[in-house]
Amino acid sequence: MSDEKGSRPARVEDVHELALAMPHVTVEYGTGDNPVYQVGGKSFVFFRNPRPDAVDPDTGERHADVIVFWVESEAEKQALVQDEASQFFTTAHFNGHPSVLLRASRIGELTRDELAEVVQDAWLSRASARRAADWLRAHPPA
Repeated sequence: MSDEKGSRPARVEDVHELALAMPHVTVEYGTGDNPVYQVGGKSFVFFRNPRPDAVDPDTGERHADVIVFWVESEAEKQALVQDEASQFFTTAHFNGHPSVLLRASRIGELTRDELAEVVQDAWLSRASARRAADWLRAHPPA
């Protein structure tokens, strides 16, 4: 059952808080000082610079608010991006890459609990088998 904090709309600050709450996380800073959250030297969430593959279809302006989340598999990726109502998307640049994109401007369409699940799944997809097993033992799925 969700608590009040978990059922409220997600915010960008929650991405940072949730990523940092996962064990063994380090933060690197990419181009433009965008944070890149890593576990065991592997990125699992990062804030992307504006790129030509993610643009407003009407203006052609590059989206400056794209967040990248790793996923476990291509099937999971497709499940998240195939629904036209989904906040998640992908671009040709990410074909074959196990990740989904989310614009920060749409993050409030998720609840904090839903965002927490996406961040945790991203971490699990990149953590070592031992770290993932330890975390899952301490946090069994509901």
